[in-house]
Amino acid sequence: MFIQTEVTPNPATLKFLPGRTVLGKGTMEFTGPDTAGRSQLAVKLFAIHGVTGVFYGSDFITVTKDDSDWQHLKPAILGVIMEHYMSGAPLLADGETDDEADKDGAVEFFDEADAETVTLIKDLIETRVRPGVADDGGDITFRGFRDGVVYVNMKGSCSGCPSSTVTLRNGIQNLLKHFIPEVTEVRPV
Repeated sequence: MFIQTEVTPNPATLKFLPGRTVLGKGTMEFTGPDTAGRSQLAVKLFAIHGVTGVFYGSDFITVTKDDSDWQHLKPAILGVIMEHYMSGAPLLADGETDDEADKDGAVEFFDEADAETVTLIKDLIETRVRPGVADDGGDITFRGFRDGVVYVNMKGSCSGCPSSTVTLRNGIQNLLKHFIPEVTEVRPV
């Protein structure tokens, strides 16, 4: 088994591509060992000293570290991922993935009068923003729209990334403002 790695814009995260499906659909984020119980792979990754976050995408795993050095962490992480896939164990103990929009318990918020605008916002995020964010080892989801402000949830390598503010302002915000005049700003939740 050959696992590729890719750097991400966030120096504290590294993207691991096992060459097979990780999550069939949606995404899943574990922000600490206490949240990893559903996934033995995540539990084992958190057992590596220095690992502070695990994120599953469709075909990748993003691992976030503290101030530890990648040259020490990377071999251990590769070993855990390889061992998991070679064992044939399921990714999740209950075998179910959460629906990506509701897994963190957040409910979308917007005025019903803005439903058409929200549909356009969601479509642009889904078709133009999410693929690029996934390439960088993260995910972005719509959370709400109020008074011209679009609220989004950033996960994986995007969460805590030094360049995420620039991405929000210069990339996502400009894109949405270009296509939807009602949008004045994009903010992370």
